[in-house]
Amino acid sequence: MLSYRHAFHAGNHADVLKHVVLLELLDYLKQKDKPFLAIDTHAGAGRYALDSEQAQKIGEYKQGIARLWRADDLPPALARYVAAVRDFNRGGELQFYPGSPVLVQTALRDEDRLRLFELHPTDHGFLQKAFPAKEKRVTISREDGFAALKALLPPPSRRALVLIDPAYERREEYRVVVETLKDALKRFPAGCYAIWYPRLQKTESKQLVERLQKLAPPAWLHVWLDVTKPSRDGFGMHGSGLFVINPPWTLPETLAAVMPVLQARLALDEDARFGIEHQIP
Repeated sequence: MLSYRHAFHAGNHADVLKHVVLLELLDYLKQKDKPFLAIDTHAGAGRYALDSEQAQKIGEYKQGIARLWRADDLPPALARYVAAVRDFNRGGELQFYPGSPVLVQTALRDEDRLRLFELHPTDHGFLQKAFPAKEKRVTISREDGFAALKALLPPPSRRALVLIDPAYERREEYRVVVETLKDALKRFPAGCYAIWYPRLQKTESKQLVERLQKLAPPAWLHVWLDVTKPSRDGFGMHGSGLFVINPPWTLPETLAAVMPVLQARLALDEDARFGIEHQIP
């Protein structure tokens, strides 16, 4: 089933949270001279035009990145994220949103590498066009990112950041996420893994973090943001979260400054809230 298209949701509140954390993870990895491998198991189209029919149909970016676009009083990590998005826009107007693949690519050093996986045929084509032919640090494959991950771990450099961000269209994807992480931790327990998930009324969504914690990772951090009250009928995403395995020890303090601002700026009603919990030795 390949009906999900991220173009309808690019730049929304979930992207904001995910990409703020992603950039923090990349910055931390670059503090050491040794190269690293970045892997995106569900890469999408790479970048998105916010004036496209898809983006305008729902306009979710208006309640996400657009609410931060002209702010000049943001904490450093949030300001760094907005600046990264501005680099893809000219003239001060918000017209394009960079997906995870191109955000990671702009943060790579010459010695670092990026592996991207996308199964959707249309988005795979867009993903290829998002990178110049001369970009040798990036490898793009039309494969199942869950399955492909096994062959990449552990990487030769013994340093890796893995972003797992599926559509969760099917209930079984929650199970596959947990099984994939279980296998990955056996192959490469020292890797940094960032797992995004939607906050829904579904049982699978509510239980995902607990199931990931039961894998007993060496260290972990869980951050989530609800922008609205869950709907009475149980449909719709009221927030999103990230579960990070082997996070930087600095991440809790960074998020303690960022999350109150995101709650205030991205709230859709008075029930907006956030949470941060971690176990970092």
